[in-house]
Amino acid sequence: MAAPYLCWVKNDAAQAPVVVLGGGAAGFFGAIACAEATPHIPVILLEKTGKLLAKVRISGGGRCNVTHACDTPAQLVAHYPRGSKQLKAAFQQFGVPDTIAWFAKRGVALKTEADGRMFPATDSSETIARALEDAARHAGIRIVTNVGADAIRPLPAGGFELKLSGAGSAQLGTTLRVSRLLIATGGSPKSANYDWLRALGHRVAEPVPSLFTFNVPNSPLNELMGVSVPHARVTLAGEKLQYEGPLLVTHWGVSGPAVLKLSAWGARRLSELGYVGTALVNWIPAYTDETLRPWLQQFRQENGKKTVASNPQFGLPQRLWRNLTAQAGIGPETRWSDLPAKSQNLLMELLLRLPLAVRGKTTYKDEFVTCGGIALDEVDLKTMQSRRVPGLYFAGEVLDIDGITGGFNFQAAWTTGFLAGRAMASLTPALV
Repeated sequence: MAAPYLCWVKNDAAQAPVVVLGGGAAGFFGAIACAEATPHIPVILLEKTGKLLAKVRISGGGRCNVTHACDTPAQLVAHYPRGSKQLKAAFQQFGVPDTIAWFAKRGVALKTEADGRMFPATDSSETIARALEDAARHAGIRIVTNVGADAIRPLPAGGFELKLSGAGSAQLGTTLRVSRLLIATGGSPKSANYDWLRALGHRVAEPVPSLFTFNVPNSPLNELMGVSVPHARVTLAGEKLQYEGPLLVTHWGVSGPAVLKLSAWGARRLSELGYVGTALVNWIPAYTDETLRPWLQQFRQENGKKTVASNPQFGLPQRLWRNLTAQAGIGPETRWSDLPAKSQNLLMELLLRLPLAVRGKTTYKDEFVTCGGIALDEVDLKTMQSRRVPGLYFAGEVLDIDGITGGFNFQAAWTTGFLAGRAMASLTPALV
């Protein structure tokens, strides 16, 4: 990671700085948008930890899924379990084409994969991180790491006073007066982390994890770690929750886009259930009971001499097919012509509704996404300014916005950060 840089090339003592809390995607985008629009106003970005753009660097397996190829805002908002209706106007102001153009202007080309995900052509997240850091440097933004804001006090004449802590606060003092303030500190699964925002009068939607995998301690698939299926349907038994997509068997249970997307849409309900339930996996979602049975009957008539277990069907991996046939009580030498009706019925059930006893979740520590945050009806989503506290702005996952896997959370970060940054750039008052 590039060493944190500290600069204050446009510091006018007569002007109160604009401050951004959070050195992630939304924070950087907001700070850059503000600094580029107001070169005469100092912009300071504060990061509580010693790491800048941490999620950018690790996302997408180190490739950074920057955004998703969606032609219109209407297509884009369909991928947000929380915030879809409210984001439509924001995406009309700064959407996927704008993100592509923003990075292209800074020498970063994006490529589109078959499933619509967009990555840097270099396949390296460092390309994105460097582009953001270089843009911040060129805009004259001062960045200080290892400094956090313990308290925010609105000032009677406008602006805020921040109470700072951490090793980095030695460079700025324990208090800092600012003219505009952007909160881009990311989501958090802990409700207490939002207390300082509640103290400012904001309502917070209770945060719970989103985008997580399912733990299945006694999985019948535990010998199949690494096996994947390109198209499966996962349903939560007894609930109106299901999603289709690639499915991956892991050593702790199941993962892949089908599970991750289901967890996003069902984040609140799964939290209420304590992450305990039964996931039903349909390995061949193109089939139903009514269509699968005649297909199997026809196949038996035409391939009666073939052994069942050694001839995978429906494009399923051989290891998975053998596992399912074994669960159905079908021996390794059993031919299709000799397959008992009971075994065939059980195989059908396993193909269409394999039950997995979910007992918990797994969320990658540095990649978590949170359902919840600042209530959207308390924010003007055209500017990202608080409706309760003038001069206070929000961007990124601190808002009650989250998208499914595929680049949608980054797009929300770019959009909300850009709109907040441009809005902060107007009518920034002098230091009080």
